[in-house]
Amino acid sequence: MSSEIIVKNLYKSFTTKDNQVDALRDINLVVDSGDIYGIIGMSGAGKSTLVRCLNFLEKPTSGEVWVEDKNLADLSEAELRAARRNISMIFQGFNLLMQKTVLDNVCFPLELAGVRKNQASAKARELLETVGLLEKANAYPSQLSGGQQQRVAIARALASDPKILLCDEATSALDPQTTASILSLLKEINEKMNITIVIITHQMSVVQEICNKVAIIENGEIVENGYVADIFSHPKSNAAKELILRGNSDSDHTVSLLNESRKIRIVFSENSSFEPVVANMVLKFNTPVNILRADTRNVGGTAKGDMILGLPEDENLQEDLIAYLKERGLAVEEVTGDV
Repeated sequence: MSSEIIVKNLYKSFTTKDNQVDALRDINLVVDSGDIYGIIGMSGAGKSTLVRCLNFLEKPTSGEVWVEDKNLADLSEAELRAARRNISMIFQGFNLLMQKTVLDNVCFPLELAGVRKNQASAKARELLETVGLLEKANAYPSQLSGGQQQRVAIARALASDPKILLCDEATSALDPQTTASILSLLKEINEKMNITIVIITHQMSVVQEICNKVAIIENGEIVENGYVADIFSHPKSNAAKELILRGNSDSDHTVSLLNESRKIRIVFSENSSFEPVVANMVLKFNTPVNILRADTRNVGGTAKGDMILGLPEDENLQEDLIAYLKERGLAVEEVTGDV
C-alpha cells in the first residue's frame, strides 16, 4: 500500500505580540492510500492547525509534508495550487455561497478551473445524485437542513476529482442521526471512489464509526496513533483513555464512583462476548463487583463492548479477579477518576 500523506518532524509556531505559541511539536504520521484516518483531540489541541498544514494553507515552521511523493515545501505557488486540486476540504460551517443555487455551488470550482458551463452542470448533477440531493439542484442553501448543506459541500469538494478529502469537524454542527448519515456517505465515497479521507474531530464516536486509523493529539503533540480497534482495546496514553471513556458526547455517562477503591475497564473481544464472563467470575470467587458503566460501540464496523467495574477492597482478591479476566481474553486497564 502506497502512502498518500507523510508528515515528518513538523513544527508550527505562531508569534503574537507578547510571546510565541508552539501549536504543533514534532508531528510524525503516515496516511496510506485508501485510509480513513482520524485526528482527534480536545479543543485547542492543535488538530485544525495540523489539517491546514497538510495542504499548506498553514505553512509549517519546520518539518516536511509529503503528498503523493511531493514535498509541498519544494513547490512553487503555481505547483502548490495544482497540487491542492487533488486535496479538497469540507468544514463544520459548510462554506456554501448563499446567493447561488445548490447546482451553482457545485459548479463553482469547475468553472474556476475553466470547465465549460454545460460540462460543469452535467458533472455537478452527477455529484448531486451521488450525495442524494439531485432534486434540490435549484434550491438555495438557506432552504436546506444542515445535513443537506453538508452533502452539497461534499459534492462541491468532489468536483475537482480529488485523491484526498480533508474533513475539519465536518459533523460537529449536526445532530447524531444526521452525523450518522454523513459518515455513511463518506465511507461510501471512500470505498467507491478510492478517495483517502482525513477526519479532524473531537468526537471519539466519529472515529470509532468510520476510521481505520487514528492519531490522538494533545497540547500540540501526537501522544498515540495506530489502528482504531487496537487503541480502543489497549489505549496507552491518558488522552486516549479519557477520549474513550467519555467517547459518547451525546449522552451523560458520568457516574460518581463513591467509595470504589479500584476501577478497571474491560473490553470484550469477539470470542469473550459469547461467555457471561463477569457473572461467572462473581460465582467463582463468591464476591460482588459493581458495574459502573457498560456500553457497546461500533468500532470500524465491528460491535465491541466495554465495561467499567468497581472491585472489592481486598487487594489480593483484586489481582485474582484481574488475572481471571485476562485468562479469558479480555483487555483490562486501570481507570482513575469518574467515568
